[in-house]
Amino acid sequence: MIAHGKNIKIFTGNSNPTFAKNIAGIVGVPVGASRVMTFSDGEISVNIDETVRGSDVFVVQSTCYPVNEHLMEMLIMIDAFKRASAGRITAVMPYFGYARQDRKAKARDPISAKLVADLITTAGADRVLTIDLHAAQIQGFFNIPVDHLLGWPILSTHYASLFGENREDVAVVSPDLGSVTRARTFANKLDIPLAIIDKRRPKANMCEVMNIIGDIKDKRVILVDDMIDTAGTITNGAKALMDRGAKEVFACCTHGVLSGKAIERIQESPIKELVILDTIPLPDDKKIEKIKILSVASVFAEAIERIYEDLPVSTMFI
Repeated sequence: MIAHGKNIKIFTGNSNPTFAKNIAGIVGVPVGASRVMTFSDGEISVNIDETVRGSDVFVVQSTCYPVNEHLMEMLIMIDAFKRASAGRITAVMPYFGYARQDRKAKARDPISAKLVADLITTAGADRVLTIDLHAAQIQGFFNIPVDHLLGWPILSTHYASLFGENREDVAVVSPDLGSVTRARTFANKLDIPLAIIDKRRPKANMCEVMNIIGDIKDKRVILVDDMIDTAGTITNGAKALMDRGAKEVFACCTHGVLSGKAIERIQESPIKELVILDTIPLPDDKKIEKIKILSVASVFAEAIERIYEDLPVSTMFI
């Protein structure tokens, strides 16, 4: 029984309409009628072509490339729904852009993730639904509820099926110290050992492997990260693992940003297979045989249904 008695409506911007359609199909509702266009001077225009008064509205929008355009689309859509008297507005962000700018790494740095959180709140969102934030502490940047989903259950299930019960020679590798908690959870799920790559980053989008902590010799290893952007970290890590005796290297992440020379690097790397989730759409010109895409739409659909019915979301991952 629906506690609040409001009807559910799912809308999408232009960042990932296929993902929104998949969610809506699982929930059992059509994607809401709306149009997001751009004026000749670059300003964004939003038209909502159906009533949302009193409705539980979910706006599905990944703030991926072009990040600023997709962010503004979402903010303007949220404002439109607020002014149209929507009962509750949830910003569904499969990928949260600016998440890497979550602290002051040096003097006079902005904390852009906090700014984005404030913009979303000011626009009129009542809650946020996202998955695998680069830093989980970003949830604290919001003054509204944040439901933080996890991608590792889908990824670990894939590898459990791939390797079967014979996992004596399999290990999970964290590509850096910041991803250890995620990798440890992944390793515990598969009941396999964990290794860690110790690296340094001389400048943005560049890293150097310094050491590998743990036993990876003659093992099939799985590199686990929350996102892969230019693929420098993951491919350098894969090369270092092979140089130090790994038998095969697999890699996976939730968010396949894959910008710059990422595809070229992955293609030339020793990575046997890269598994990503569909939080960010992958253009056809970036689809290569090495990359496998798994859908996380069912996880978002279940979370949306739970939010709509005022049920706990955290129990999905127990």
